[in-house]
Amino acid sequence: MPAESEDPLAPFRAELRAHCYRMLGSSHDAEDVLQEVSLRAWRSSGGFQGRASRRTWLYRIATNACLNELERKERRVLPVDWGPGTDASVASFAPVDGVAWIQPLPDDPQQRAADRESLELAFVAAVQHLSPNQRVALLMFDVLGFSNREIAEMMETTTASVRSALQRARHTVAQLLPERTQQATISALGDEGQERLISRYTAALRQHDVDGMLALLTEDATWSMPPMPAWFQGHQAIADFLLAAPFNVRWRHRPARANGQLAVGCYAFDEPTRTFTAYGLDVLDLRGDRIASVVSFIDGGRFGSFGLPPTLTD
Repeated sequence: MPAESEDPLAPFRAELRAHCYRMLGSSHDAEDVLQEVSLRAWRSSGGFQGRASRRTWLYRIATNACLNELERKERRVLPVDWGPGTDASVASFAPVDGVAWIQPLPDDPQQRAADRESLELAFVAAVQHLSPNQRVALLMFDVLGFSNREIAEMMETTTASVRSALQRARHTVAQLLPERTQQATISALGDEGQERLISRYTAALRQHDVDGMLALLTEDATWSMPPMPAWFQGHQAIADFLLAAPFNVRWRHRPARANGQLAVGCYAFDEPTRTFTAYGLDVLDLRGDRIASVVSFIDGGRFGSFGLPPTLTD
């Protein structure tokens, strides 16, 4: 591999990582593909003829690498896309094998607000419903600003095919996305509103306050915990779930950001070590000043990538 000072992806690495994540729905897969793209670009740098910009050349390599990855992998989903909602009295809280779950993405402070919109969980989940060629058309045209001609050349197809794929992709995604982006909602809340909401959310979890939590949720709110398939919708189902599982645990929390959204790192008390250990990252989807969705990614091993410590003392 080339030395860091010879990085063939510089200065496009961050935006290429975001592109691979949108395509694949997995931060882990995106990093793996990015390593492959870096190696391919390094090996073929002598073949770069300058007929297109270096950025276009790199996106062609990255997009084709993502398409190869999609041929080998199942479509990534969130629990709400995988199966019906669950009753807490019969829910299984065990992970299931063979399901490819969408993963969260750590925020990049250098990204523009417009870029964050296309990294929100709702958008990334919607993109996973598209066929590979539709994903390319939508992301390359609507998100990255490439022309139909440039996309057709990258994909070795016709501009008519690109336009057709783009039209179908837009129709599908429009049906799946909420009316307002999280960037607009968070901005409307302001810093104080965001801090107040996170403070009330973590206090309700820490104090096992069912009424306090329900007051923060929309009536149709959902709560899910990949890699567990169970998910719950509505106040009664979520209240039953909270009493059956999370409210039997002592918690501590740290605020975070993921996918351009508000998030909370949750630490569960470990009796043998007398410490609070990284457990799950709750990514919040807001509607106005209330929470419409909690996706709790149960993977404490990745807390470091979100700027969170592995443990907390009491």
